[in-house]
Amino acid sequence: MTISKNSVVTLEYTITDTTKNLLDSGADPLIYLHGGYNDIFAKIEKELDGKKVGDSISVQLSPKESFGEYDDSLVTIEERGEFDDQIFVGEQFVEIIEDEDDAVEDQKISYTIKEITKDNVTLDGNHPLAGIDVIFKAKVLDVRKATAKEIKEEHAR
Repeated sequence: MTISKNSVVTLEYTITDTTKNLLDSGADPLIYLHGGYNDIFAKIEKELDGKKVGDSISVQLSPKESFGEYDDSLVTIEERGEFDDQIFVGEQFVEIIEDEDDAVEDQKISYTIKEITKDNVTLDGNHPLAGIDVIFKAKVLDVRKATAKEIKEEHAR
């Protein structure tokens, strides 16, 4: 079976920067619903269209095509007292910002702790790979037809 709209694709992958430093080893296979459901970056999906089990791809992505440009406004400094004693640099957590009017869905922001001082904690809301040109290499491990439920929910199960 070839990869086409409404197929569920399983990939073995790695992500490196342009100097071949490993950024993501792809320890777990990536499984996504193919066909414009935004489960995977558009440039990668386009490259995978028509491929079959055993085929491989290598795609270079700019920040705009992948994890976004680095945004300094997403870096914030909070008071140290707002955090418990067990926090550490590199720790990641999600903050949920509730919409008080219930007009829109609550917003979730993932933060990484970048620095801890006696008085402050520096948080970065950028994706860890924001601002970096990356190379996505993948091998197709499996392709199957999506179920009606997966298509309805627009997500592979």
